[in-house]
Parts: sequence; structure tokens; C-alpha cells
Amino acid sequence: MNKFMNEAIIEANKAYEINEVPVGAIIVKDNIIVGRGYNLRETLNQSINHAEIIAIQDACKTLGTWHLDGCDIYVTLEPCIMCAGAIMQSRIAKVVYGASDEKTGCIDSVLNLYEQQGFQHYPIHISGVMKEECSEIIKKFFKQKRDQK
Repeated sequence: MNKFMNEAIIEANKAYEINEVPVGAIIVKDNIIVGRGYNLRETLNQSINHAEIIAIQDACKTLGTWHLDGCDIYVTLEPCIMCAGAIMQSRIAKVVYGASDEKTGCIDSVLNLYEQQGFQHYPIHISGVMKEECSEIIKKFFKQKRDQK
């Protein structure tokens, strides 16, 4: 798991380098990375351009289908409700994330979308993988923002 989370951290660092909130995501199928993404909300002025959404779009393009059955997503920060929903809609099998998000996380923190009854698909999830490394880049980013003021 750490191997793939390290790849998600590489994506988060790309966001950091362009002054975006440093969140990165990758999608893996059969131990091969098929999708990558990092936050581009500010760069593209689009609220939906979260790392997970971009990684899902990339994986769909790579695989030629929106059905991402058998895929796992590794993301440095707990997905928000939009991304947790997109993961469900894409039929991703497993979500692995590093840092919790106490303000917008919708897998364990604010709510658990995956415990709501009535949906068609429920991915399994694993939290806290390389939590310290994933948290550190976000803390560093926001500290830098505060220091610039």
C-alpha cells in the first residue's frame, strides 16, 4: 500500500508546486497505475477539479470505460462528499486514504457516506495509510499561506 500512497504523494506535491491545496490521487488496477490526479480547482477555476475526480477521469480514459470495477483509489486526504460519491458512481472497489479531513471528509470524519443505506455500490475503505506524510504536506501548505499574510 505504501508504494501506491507514495505515488499519490507525488501527485500532491505537483499541486503544492503550483499553489494548489496539495491533494493527490492515483487509481490502480491489477497493480498498474491507470489514473493520476491532483487538485486543480484554483488553476482551472472549477470547483469539481479535485484530485480524485481528475484521477477518475484519467482512469476512465485509460481503460475506455466509466466502470472502474476492480480498481483501487489511493488519495492523500479523506474524500469529500462529491469525491466519495464519484468513487461510488465509478464502481471503484477500494478507497485507501492517508490523512483524515475533519471539516469535509465523508468516509469517516464528518459522515460516512458508505454507511448510508440504499446505494447500489459500496467500496471498502482503509484510512491512515502514511497518515503523517500525507498530513505533513497539507500542514506545510497552510502554514506557508498563513505566513504570507
